[in-house]
Amino acid sequence: MDSFEKYYTHSLKYLSLRQRSEKEIVEYLKKKKAPEDIVQKIVSKLKEHRFLNDSLFAKLWVESRNRTKPRSEWLLSRELEQKGVAKSVIKKLFENTRSKDNDLSFAKQALERRITKYKGLPRNEIYQKLGGFLARRGFDWETCKRAIDDLLKEGYNTRE
Repeated sequence: MDSFEKYYTHSLKYLSLRQRSEKEIVEYLKKKKAPEDIVQKIVSKLKEHRFLNDSLFAKLWVESRNRTKPRSEWLLSRELEQKGVAKSVIKKLFENTRSKDNDLSFAKQALERRITKYKGLPRNEIYQKLGGFLARRGFDWETCKRAIDDLLKEGYNTRE
C-alpha cells in the first residue's frame, strides 16, 4: 500500500466516527506525519467525494450541541471557529437557524435539566447558581435572567 492510500484510509476511519471539519482532518493527518502534498491531495479527494464539507459539519455540530448541551449562538460560533470553519459559513448557518428567541428556548432547555438541584434554595442563590451555569454556556445576562424568571414563574419551589 502506498503512502497516499495509507493516509487516505486513516482519514476515512477518522471520518467514520463523526463528521469533521477540513482543519480537523488536516491536523489529524499532520499528527500522523503525512507529507504536506499528500495531505492536500487527500483533502481534495475527500471534498470531491463529498466526505468533507464544512457547511454540513457546522450544521451537524450545532444540532448535536443543541440536543445534548444547549449553548448560545456566540459560544457555538467560537467552537466552530476553533474547528476551522470559516466565519462566512458560520454566519450563514446562524442566519438561517438561530434567533434571540431560540437562544432563550435553548437556555430554558439547559436549565430544566439543572434546576432540580436547587429546589428549596433562596431565590437569590438560585439566580446566582443558574446565572453562572448559563453564562458558562455563553448566554448573555439578559437571556439568563429571562430564562430563570420564566422557570421560576412556572411554579418552581424556592425560599424567598
